[in-house]
Amino acid sequence: MTSPAPDLFAAALATRAYSHSPYSGFKVGAAIRSESGRIHAGCNVENAAYPQGQCAEATAIGLMVAAGDRRIAEIVVVGGEAGSGLMCTPCGGCRQRIREFAGPDTPIHVYDAGGHRRSFTLGELLPFSFGPDNLGF
Repeated sequence: MTSPAPDLFAAALATRAYSHSPYSGFKVGAAIRSESGRIHAGCNVENAAYPQGQCAEATAIGLMVAAGDRRIAEIVVVGGEAGSGLMCTPCGGCRQRIREFAGPDTPIHVYDAGGHRRSFTLGELLPFSFGPDNLGF
C-alpha cells in the first residue's frame, strides 16, 4: 500500500491541534482526500455530557459531505503523542461511517503525532461490512 501524500498527514496533524478534548486529553485529527482530490480535515470534539462528543473522522466526513463530495479516496487519522508509537485506529462507529463513503480497498493510514505510521484497508479494519451496496445503492 502506498503512503499518503504529506499534505494529508499535515492537514490531520494541523487540525488535531484544534481538538476540544478537555476530558480525555486525547487529541485526534483526521483528514480525508475525497475522489475530487480535495482535503477535508476535522478534529475530535468532546462534550461534558459524555458520550455526546464527536470523533475526528466523523467531523471530517461531515465537512466532506457539506462540501459536496461523496467518496473517500483515502483517510489519515493522527492520535497519540509524538514518539509514543500509540496510534489511533478509527472506532467501530467511525469505521461504519467511513464505510458509508468508501469501499473495502480504501486506504486508512494511522499515525502518532510524530509521524509513526501503519496502514490498513477499510476491509482489514471492518471485514464483512454492511454498506450501501447491501441495500442496493
